[in-house]
Amino acid sequence: MMGFAMLLHVVAVVIWVGGMFFAYTILRPVAASQLEPPARLTLWAGVFAGFFPWVWSAIVAILATGLWMIFGWYSGMANVGLYVHAMLALGIVMMLIFAHVYFAPFARLKRAVAAQDWPAGSKSLAQIRMLVGINTLIGLLTIAIGAGGRWFAL
Repeated sequence: MMGFAMLLHVVAVVIWVGGMFFAYTILRPVAASQLEPPARLTLWAGVFAGFFPWVWSAIVAILATGLWMIFGWYSGMANVGLYVHAMLALGIVMMLIFAHVYFAPFARLKRAVAAQDWPAGSKSLAQIRMLVGINTLIGLLTIAIGAGGRWFAL
């Protein structure tokens, strides 16, 4: 059971953080350089509408498997390394940032695109871009902690 939980946990992290990394470092610069605001904002609204259900699923999987490993396998937070505490804390911060993105600027982006209000859509997209950039960096840090924490005595 521990092997399956760890596998599901890592796959969910790869989907979420990998998706953000791709969107931020590859898709964003190309879209910005080749598309005018109406096409760019419509593209992003569609990309997020397709990606965000995967993120919600990843969050559920990450929380469920992480908490199961901590409390079901290791019998609680007192029995895990500091690196697990750090991963959990950073993961919760990432989840809160994502929830804000989903319920605030993404909702505004969808409304702006539907109304063809390109200045408002651009403002919402800029906020999403900043928060996704922050979450990508936190995600990469969390992966580094998860992958190397036990060997660095964290």
